[in-house]
Amino acid sequence: MGKPTGFKQYNRELPSTRDPKERVKDYKELYLDFDDKKTKKQAARCMDCGIPFCHNGCPLGNVIPEFNDAVYEGNWELATQILHSTNNFPEFTGRICPAPCEASCVLGIIKPPVAIEHIEKAIAEKAFELGLIQPQLPETRTGKKVAVIGSGPAGLAAAAQLNQAGHWVTLFEKDQRIGGLLRYGIPDFKMEKWVIDRRLKVMEEEGVVFKTGVHVGKDITAKQLEAAFDAIVVSTGAGVPRDLPIPGRELKGVHFAMEFLTQQNQRVSGDRLTDDSDIWATDKHVVVIGGGDTGSDCVGTSNRHQAASVTQIELMPQPPTERGEDNPWPQWPMILRTSSSHEEGAERNWSIMTKEFTSDDQGNVKGLKLAKLEWKVNEEGRPYFDEIPNSEYEIPCDLALLAIGFLHTERHGLLEDLGVELNDRGNIKAQEGDYQTSKPNVFAAGDARRGQSLVVWAIAEGREAARAVDIYLMGESKLEARDESMLHVANAG
Repeated sequence: MGKPTGFKQYNRELPSTRDPKERVKDYKELYLDFDDKKTKKQAARCMDCGIPFCHNGCPLGNVIPEFNDAVYEGNWELATQILHSTNNFPEFTGRICPAPCEASCVLGIIKPPVAIEHIEKAIAEKAFELGLIQPQLPETRTGKKVAVIGSGPAGLAAAAQLNQAGHWVTLFEKDQRIGGLLRYGIPDFKMEKWVIDRRLKVMEEEGVVFKTGVHVGKDITAKQLEAAFDAIVVSTGAGVPRDLPIPGRELKGVHFAMEFLTQQNQRVSGDRLTDDSDIWATDKHVVVIGGGDTGSDCVGTSNRHQAASVTQIELMPQPPTERGEDNPWPQWPMILRTSSSHEEGAERNWSIMTKEFTSDDQGNVKGLKLAKLEWKVNEEGRPYFDEIPNSEYEIPCDLALLAIGFLHTERHGLLEDLGVELNDRGNIKAQEGDYQTSKPNVFAAGDARRGQSLVVWAIAEGREAARAVDIYLMGESKLEARDESMLHVANAG
């Protein structure tokens, strides 16, 4: 906990953001500096709540009350040790995690919750500033070699943990740079990419080998990989996007969200575009289909392109502004959220069905036919919708971005080559606990195993899969399991 009376004395406060009219002119992060004294006050709000439900809310099991107390006391070194004992990359999660820990904060029952995500970022940045994060080479090397395929948060976490266990780790990435969706799917205004590069430098100095531009299953066969490595971790993500099979889907100007976001991230990094078509929102009427975080990222990027208009539509009804009786604490609150991108400008519409893309005489999308929906609940309590009669209308649309989620991992190539079994959802079949696939030497972690999920879940899975690989190779592991690490650090604190 922090200060015993802190939750009574201090209100929740977060760093201010730059003026929306100014920040849409660049791709720099949004937040202004926040004084350490203010961060300590936020840490002081952590209560002596008896049972810290924030632990349960966090997939990593971060030991939150203990690092809050260390921040309140100004002991940044201890806070860094506690936070890194469960989270390899707090500088990532402190920027882009939706903070399920805050949704489970006990203080959140009666007041705004503790600003856990901000405190996490503050610890990470202070640790780098003070030189507390230095390469930690393993004491001994086992001589075992492990290949990690895919460099998103799951792959990076698995690689970091396996290297600390003393194995020689090579991480393969098919793209030009390391980072997966952290690199290519998260806009720079949410996380600038020097944040990734800074951590990669530490990992390289610790002994992790990065191989970019190598498409395993194409440039290297699974047979070659298995001959060269003692174990393989597949962390290739859930890269197959959900499509929208309505009339006009084939028109020019209709794209998956990740095509759009990846291109812009490549531009910001100064990379050569890997796609033949250059996608710009400038002076166009942009329609973003899908109301989640990816859709919001498309809104913010379109605003920076100076789109003529940005409209975001969602099939589901508009969420309430407060928790409903059927959505009590400590569940994740199903409430309306307004992102920084929405603050910059966008029209948002709910309960809307997409009917048809319309075209000009050159095969370009020019409009989108929509219809309004009425949501109902059947006798079994399940929601369903009916289209409202005579509610169809059309809006201008020069660029449509499909941000309606991902189906499963890419099946062709690598997975076919490896010969691992898939589950009924099309992801790699591997049980939580041992993360082992149908082939004993092949493991899976992150979205490739569990399906589309959060960055914090990917890191957690990468850590746990690394421990499973270590046990497979050595018969035991000194890498702490999630619950063990919580208990160990809590006792040490």
